[in-house]
Amino acid sequence: MAQESGRTPIELTTGLQDNLGTRRIPPLRPSHFPDAGAAVQTLTSSTRPAGTVDVLLVNPPTPDGGIWIRSQHRVGRRSRENMIWPQVSLAQMAALLMPDYTVEIVDANALRMDWATFEKLLDEKRPKYYLTQVTAPTLRNDMMGVFLAKSLGAITMAFGTHVTPMTRETMKPFPALDFVLRGEPEMTLRQLLDTLEGKTPSDPRVAKMLAETSHLQSRRNGASVTTDAFPLSPTAGPYAGILGLAWRKGDEIVINPDRPFIPDLDDLPVPRHEMLPLDKQHMPMIRGPFTFIVTSRGCPAGCKYCIKHVSYQNSVRVRSAAHIVEEIEVLVGLGITNIHMYADLFTVNREHVISLCELLIQKGIKIRWTCNSRVDYVDQEMLRLMGQAGCWLISWGIESANEQILKRAHKGYKKEQAFLALKWAKAAGIKNWGYFIIGLPGETEQTIRETIDYAKKLPLDIALFHIAAPYPGTPFFYEVVENQWFRPGTKWEEVDMDQSTVLDYGNLSAEQLEYWQKRATREWSLRPGPMWTFVKGLNSWEGAKSAISVGWQMLQFAKT
Repeated sequence: MAQESGRTPIELTTGLQDNLGTRRIPPLRPSHFPDAGAAVQTLTSSTRPAGTVDVLLVNPPTPDGGIWIRSQHRVGRRSRENMIWPQVSLAQMAALLMPDYTVEIVDANALRMDWATFEKLLDEKRPKYYLTQVTAPTLRNDMMGVFLAKSLGAITMAFGTHVTPMTRETMKPFPALDFVLRGEPEMTLRQLLDTLEGKTPSDPRVAKMLAETSHLQSRRNGASVTTDAFPLSPTAGPYAGILGLAWRKGDEIVINPDRPFIPDLDDLPVPRHEMLPLDKQHMPMIRGPFTFIVTSRGCPAGCKYCIKHVSYQNSVRVRSAAHIVEEIEVLVGLGITNIHMYADLFTVNREHVISLCELLIQKGIKIRWTCNSRVDYVDQEMLRLMGQAGCWLISWGIESANEQILKRAHKGYKKEQAFLALKWAKAAGIKNWGYFIIGLPGETEQTIRETIDYAKKLPLDIALFHIAAPYPGTPFFYEVVENQWFRPGTKWEEVDMDQSTVLDYGNLSAEQLEYWQKRATREWSLRPGPMWTFVKGLNSWEGAKSAISVGWQMLQFAKT
C-alpha cells in the first residue's frame, strides 16, 4: 500500500506531507494594511443621522454623582445645600445662536444624569459642535464629555473660569479639546460658528455686538482706545482674527488677543429659559422651581480671592430695569415666580436697584426674589424698598470677623456695617444668608475662633463656612504660588472651597483648616435658631425631602 500511494511509510505515519508548515517561507513583502474606514464612511460615527443638532450646550454629569454648583463666571463646588443652579449662561448662548443654528441644552447635573445615560444621549444627538463649561474642581470630569463628543465627530469647545487663565495648561493634556472661548464667551462662540459655517447673524442686535467686540482695545492715558484691526500675516490661519479664541495650529496652541466686553447688556436677547429643566431647579427654603436672571456683570471691589478677576473683572455693566422686567415677565409666563438676581454684586448701583424695585411695584409683578450683596453696599431705605418689591433673602459675603484679614484680602468693610445691614434686612422682612471664608492669609486659630463667635451673634438664618481656595488667575492664587503655600502634589480637582483644601500655611496646616471648617459648621448649625430654620423648611413633601437631605449632608460633613 505504501508503494502504491507514492508515500514512504514514515510519511504515512507522521503526516509530514500534509503539514503545510514544511513548505518554504515566502520572502518578505512590502507592508500594505487595509483601510476599512474608507469603504464604509457612510456607516461610521462621523455620520449624523436625523434628529441631530448643530450645537449641544452642556453642563456635564458631576464627578461623584452629587449636586454641583457651576456657572459661566463662577467656580465649581459640591453643593451641601442641595441647590441646583440654573444654567442661564447656556440659555443665553442658545438665544444668541437661534434661529440660525439648531441648539439643545443638556443640564446633566439638574437631571441627575449618569455618564452611561449621557453617552447614550450624545450618540443620539451627534452634535456638530459640543460646548461645555469647565471649572478647576471638575476639570478631568468635564474633559470626559469632550472626549466622548470628539469620538462621535463633534468639534469641541470649552469656556469657564478654569480654561480662561489656564488655556494652554488645559489644551495640552487634553487633545480632544479643539477650541477654548476665553473670558466672556458669547460673541467669541458666535463668531467662531459663523466662520466655520459661513453664516451671518439674522438678528441685528447680534450683528451689532459682534461689530463692537471684534476690535482690539488698549488703554492710553487711562482711557480705553479702540483699534480697528490688528495685523495678521498671510499664514496666520483661519481663526487668527477671532478675538478671545484659543485654537490649534498643527502642534501649536494659538491664543488670540482678548476680546472686549459686550458694551451694552440690553443688546442681549432674553435667555431661552424654556430650554432648561425648570422643574428640576431648586434652592433651600423655597417651594417650587426657580431660576436666575443676570442683572449685571462685573464688580468694582477688589477682593483678592474672587473669581471675578478671571471673568467680568472690575468694569461694571448694568442692564436697564425695563430689560430685566421684560425677562421677568417671560419667566412669569412660564410659571416661574421664584427668581435669584444673579450678579457679581447685585447692589453695585443704588439707582439701578431702586429703579428695578419701583418698576416691579408699579407693574404689580408678584415674584419672590433673592440676591447677593456686600454689607457696605446697602442702606436702610433701599433694603425696605427691596422687601416691598418681593426680595425675601440676601446672601452676604461676610468672610471673616478680623478686620486685618479683611483688609489684607481687599474686602475691607467695618464689622459694625455687617450688624447694621443684617438688622435693616431683618426689619424689611428679608432673611440673611452669610458666607464665611476660613484660611485667608493672616488667619490663625484665634481669628477663626473670632469668626465663629461673630457668626453666632449676627442675625443670620443660614451660614456656610468655606475654606479659601486659590483659583487660577485670582490675585490670591499668585500670592499662594509666590509664598509656596500650595501643598506638594496638588491637583486642580483639589482646588475646592468646600470639600478640602490645598493650602498649607506655616502656622495652619491643611488638616487644621479642614478641622476648623467642620467645627464652625457644627457650632453654628447645632443651635436652636438654625435648627428652627431647618424645621420650617419641612413645609412640603419636596421641602421635607430636601431639608432632610441637606441636614444629613451637613451632619456627615461636620462630624469629626
